[in-house]
Amino acid sequence: MSQPNDDAWWKSAVVYQIYPSSFKDGDGDGFGDLSGIIEKLDHLHTLGVDVVWLSPVYPSPWDDNGYDISDYRDIHPRFGTLDDWDRLREGLHARGMRLIMDLVVNHTSDEHPWFVGSRSSKDSPHRDFYFWRPGRDGAPPNNWGSVFSGPAWTRDETTGEYFLHLFTRRQPDLNWENPRVRREVHDIARWWLDRGADGFRMDVINFVSKTPEMPDGPSPVDGGYGLFAEYSINGPRLHEFLRELHEAAFAGRDVLTVGEMPGVGVEQAREHTDPANGEVSMVFQFEHVDLDHGPGGKFDPVPLDLRRLKASLDRWQLGLAERGWNSLYWNNHDQPRAVSRFGDDGEHRVASAKTLATTLHMMKGTPYVYQGEELGMANAHFADISAYRDVETLNHHREALAAGHDEARVMAGIARMSRDNARTPMQWDASPHAGFTTGTPWIAVNPDHTEINAEAALADPDSVFHHYRRLIALRKEHPVIVHGTYTPLLPDHPSVYAYTRALDGTVLTVIANWSADTVEVDLDPAVAGPAPEPLIGTHPDPEEPFAPLRPWESRVHLSR
Repeated sequence: MSQPNDDAWWKSAVVYQIYPSSFKDGDGDGFGDLSGIIEKLDHLHTLGVDVVWLSPVYPSPWDDNGYDISDYRDIHPRFGTLDDWDRLREGLHARGMRLIMDLVVNHTSDEHPWFVGSRSSKDSPHRDFYFWRPGRDGAPPNNWGSVFSGPAWTRDETTGEYFLHLFTRRQPDLNWENPRVRREVHDIARWWLDRGADGFRMDVINFVSKTPEMPDGPSPVDGGYGLFAEYSINGPRLHEFLRELHEAAFAGRDVLTVGEMPGVGVEQAREHTDPANGEVSMVFQFEHVDLDHGPGGKFDPVPLDLRRLKASLDRWQLGLAERGWNSLYWNNHDQPRAVSRFGDDGEHRVASAKTLATTLHMMKGTPYVYQGEELGMANAHFADISAYRDVETLNHHREALAAGHDEARVMAGIARMSRDNARTPMQWDASPHAGFTTGTPWIAVNPDHTEINAEAALADPDSVFHHYRRLIALRKEHPVIVHGTYTPLLPDHPSVYAYTRALDGTVLTVIANWSADTVEVDLDPAVAGPAPEPLIGTHPDPEEPFAPLRPWESRVHLSR
């Protein structure tokens, strides 16, 4: 089983996510690689993070940017070799950092040998590694839709049956009902841990259990295909599968496991992350990053209501307060840049990036920093569809125009919400390709790199980078940040995010202005405890924690 929560090293850790294609190109081919990451390990060490999460670097046809894996025990030549991975592991360990891999085992590539065999014949020994079903009067077996639009089933001409793919048609879903599949997954996990990995981020791991009968979902309005979470995810054997994986691969090892779980609720997450259950260390949930999705979905965004955001995150903070554990994030490879999405990437970019960081890093849970977040990197605001590379974005553009939607509105939604906003190259300096590559980058560099880059940030003591560095250091210095109880303040205030953390007489007060206006704060000074002292802030901090807040100002006070 997992070690007791209070003793787990990952409680006080901060994780840094690297999207390898876009981090640093070491060989000039325009794609990031492992040797490029190794070049930049001192940047991570200076920042002070404890763990690097490496997005997929396995062999892949690259239908979904490497999340379609054809070999789980090797490195894509684009990124280097297993020897390069060993050098990366050693470089991180030598600097006191750990390395976790991406375990993508809900689906494989259609070029994985298992699927090649599975589709070859109904009698193949790998046939039931995947979900195969006959069609219904020339139509798919049910009306389930793919995450990337269209039906979740594709007919294969070789046998005339349909296979399930909840993502692209080149990402067939593995059948975890088959114990042979689960044993293969256990073997893969053990193989990487034996090689020196320190854990896993597990991609859409709650998709691995589905309702066995695979019934139709409620008919969508247009009679087409829909995403029916009540049937296709969080199935009846999910807890069993996760516990089995833990016992087979993780038990007895000092590892971090985080399960990406779209659609998971607080109660479910508590069960998954309760150390007594032996499933995962923590989960990624998506409730807070879905709040600005409009009636037409993510590409039809609406302004964020801070009160709804506070209600959501407060519910998770309180719901996992005594049992289980939170992960904390604004950004990752699937989300647009937070400073453009929730902050102000214009006049107040620096202050709003700092305030987003302060609000999150003082909460209870393990913070995740996505590459470039520590620089305050912003959305690229690409205006032409030819600049985009993401399959989800391209599918949406094609289908929206085919349905007659206004292209200017479609492009505005894409510019704000596309996953490619997170995937533009890391901005190392002000040179033509931001110091990312000497070649032609696989996706365009954000033009703002001449101003926003690591070289400039490290030279400026008041930069977003140094604010992140200080926040990360504070987590190591003050147990109240790791273990303190969380109490929300001003839940109905439209622009102030405030809360306290308390532990053994120590009180941490966090107060943040999420707007471009100066705001008064109406709170009893006693909330901050006796003689509170400034700990960190975005502006030169007044002694009084509840003084009026300047635009996008945040401050943290400590009372002992």
